[in-house]
Amino acid sequence: MRKKILEFIKKETVLSAAIFLALISACFVRPTLSYMEYIDWRVLGILLSLMIVMAGFQKNGLFDEIGMRLLSRTKNTAQLTGVLVFLCFFSSMFITNDVALITFVPFAVLTLRKCRQERLMVLVIVLQTIAANLGSMFTPIGNPQNLYLYQLSGMGLGEFLLFMLPYTAVSGLLLLITIFVLSARKQKLSLENCSFGADRKSFDKKKNVLYFVLFLLCLLVVARLLPYYLALAAVVLAVLFADREVFKNVDYCLLFTFIAFFIFTGNLGNLPAFRSVLEGLVEGRELLVGILASQCISNVPAALLLSGFTENSKGLLLGVNIGGLGTLIASMASLISYKIYARNYNRTKRIYLFWFMVANLLFLAVLVLLAVVMQMV
Repeated sequence: MRKKILEFIKKETVLSAAIFLALISACFVRPTLSYMEYIDWRVLGILLSLMIVMAGFQKNGLFDEIGMRLLSRTKNTAQLTGVLVFLCFFSSMFITNDVALITFVPFAVLTLRKCRQERLMVLVIVLQTIAANLGSMFTPIGNPQNLYLYQLSGMGLGEFLLFMLPYTAVSGLLLLITIFVLSARKQKLSLENCSFGADRKSFDKKKNVLYFVLFLLCLLVVARLLPYYLALAAVVLAVLFADREVFKNVDYCLLFTFIAFFIFTGNLGNLPAFRSVLEGLVEGRELLVGILASQCISNVPAALLLSGFTENSKGLLLGVNIGGLGTLIASMASLISYKIYARNYNRTKRIYLFWFMVANLLFLAVLVLLAVVMQMV
């Protein structure tokens, strides 16, 4: 039993840490039914729906098919890296950073593996994660904290986009420069040396049409045009009757990781000492406090927690968005990429975490400098 527990902790490090933090916080905030209010069931419903849909796409050969078509339009590894990274950057503006990573990180893993370019795996997934977190800050629907603060601030759409444009543009430029610099040893690619082999999953058109319809339902939920529970019910029932084996391929541990972090961050917000400190720190320091708080409790809870202590919604908006860079939990979307990488390359997850931190801190430093300059102008 002890050996199994140690193996589980080693394999599911983030989940284990999240459970530990939740348990520690429960020592200070007595567990009650109010814990259920901490959990964002909508986020979990969307996440589960999308994981099922993406598992269905992968099982029925969609990613293999996309990979073949993508490779036919790329001539070298630098172009391939750019396509994979900017798919996350631009799509996250409209389908959220979580959805972008759930969609395109598994696609990147499959494509790079089939092309025998696994040496690029850490680089691509780290940059995809950064791209999704930074691209999503441009629009009000790009991530949950944006939607919340957009409604709270009363800003118009044009004002919001104009405010976030310089940071989004610089982020895109930084990604381009990084890809250019790190692709000095680029290699030519062709369909011949990127064989998908005999294990390529057959493309099931009918089932992929079904999953595409289900994916559209998920996007309607993201756009708040459909209740999440209706979409989740539709996804579960459709897959149950049409392709039930897909349920075996869903990473349910990710859901429990989110639940544990919701409990931990919710308990922090209920500690009086913690709240009194925030009252003295936030006013006039929204950018800095937003960044620092995001590093500890992630940017969505940070936005919800800090918004009650300031009227400077723009400063807080910028702080929690830039603050999505940094630690692994600074943006919960980053956990998605890490979980996917660790599931496929558990032995080298420390290497991934090292380069994740290096890249995030570099991007964070540049954007903080930009924010300081913009505030001085």
